[in-house]
Amino acid sequence: MKELITTDGTRLAYQDTGGEGIPLVMLHGWGQTQAMFRHQVEDLSPGRRVVTVDFRGHGLSGKPKHGYRIARFSRDVLELVDHLGLVRFDALGWSMGVSVWWSFIDQYGTGRIRRLVAVDQPAAVAAVPWTTGQEQQQSGAIFDVSQLLELGAALAAPGGDKVRADFVRGMFSGDPDPEILAFVAQEITSTPAYAGVPLLFDHCAQDWRDVLPRIDVPTLVIGCEGSHVNPDSQRFIAQQIPDARLHVFTSDVASSHFPFLENPAAFNAVVEKFLAEEPDTRA
Repeated sequence: MKELITTDGTRLAYQDTGGEGIPLVMLHGWGQTQAMFRHQVEDLSPGRRVVTVDFRGHGLSGKPKHGYRIARFSRDVLELVDHLGLVRFDALGWSMGVSVWWSFIDQYGTGRIRRLVAVDQPAAVAAVPWTTGQEQQQSGAIFDVSQLLELGAALAAPGGDKVRADFVRGMFSGDPDPEILAFVAQEITSTPAYAGVPLLFDHCAQDWRDVLPRIDVPTLVIGCEGSHVNPDSQRFIAQQIPDARLHVFTSDVASSHFPFLENPAAFNAVVEKFLAEEPDTRA
């Protein structure tokens, strides 16, 4: 594990396999860590350089009292790829990590991104009152603003640990593998409430629909039938991004928000096939 100190003094813990070829930079979701990608680092790295990072407030990274906004997270990623000298790279985001890439693209463009993989993230998490029911459904809204406020308050209050555990459990359908559930539940404990709650609010309040049509690099959108994120929202995203490809894992392959943990072989095969295509082949 290596470290980078950002321009605002935050320590970021990252891993760089140092392999050959186009680097793959992978970003994790809210409250989780780069350890989510343990199977991908192991299985994808022989043929390429794989970079993962713990966002500020997460995992082994520093936990300052500032910077818990998606825009700052995307700046942290820019500083990381600059630090590593990555002129051109493939980008993979899962859950909130997708939002960080969308923010990166919105602010800094796609000039350094060769291919983008977006895994199981709605275009807008909170159903704001000025959007129609159809727009909220297309965007994949998970709850309305009042529910978001209630969740944040509950996470920050005494007993927040149980609320957090229940929140994680809701990302799995049916009976999850106990070891995977325990692993996810443990990793999320590394994010303190003072970091996680304001970040969750900022993350869920974003609406990325206007960014999607401006993504001009080959893109793979991945959904999962058993996830708490409705696969129809992933279909909508794939329709909005020019020439994007869509892959939805059926529930017999993976039945949660964590297909890369549940069925790494299937997940890695889909990602590897997409990344290995010729540069001029559109997704």
